[in-house]
Amino acid sequence: MLSKKASEDMKNELFDLILSLKSREECKLLFDDLCTGKEINNMAQRVRAAKLLMQNKTYNEVIAETDISSATLSRVSRCVQYGEGYTKFIK
Repeated sequence: MLSKKASEDMKNELFDLILSLKSREECKLLFDDLCTGKEINNMAQRVRAAKLLMQNKTYNEVIAETDISSATLSRVSRCVQYGEGYTKFIK
């Protein structure tokens, strides 16, 4: 089992790699290697759901537009309300 420090080091390597990207094409190339198509779609779905929630769309409207599960939408909603990432980076 990895130590907490080793796990943090690996996450920091990932974040540094993402920060080094210069274009959407570079991002696409990396994420195509890093994630499955389904994982990329799930992340994109969460971003879209967060945007819609920030536009005051109802849960039903968000689900209809994104086909996101209600459990995942609930998590996204909590992050929009109490987290910092979505609200800082989604305009």
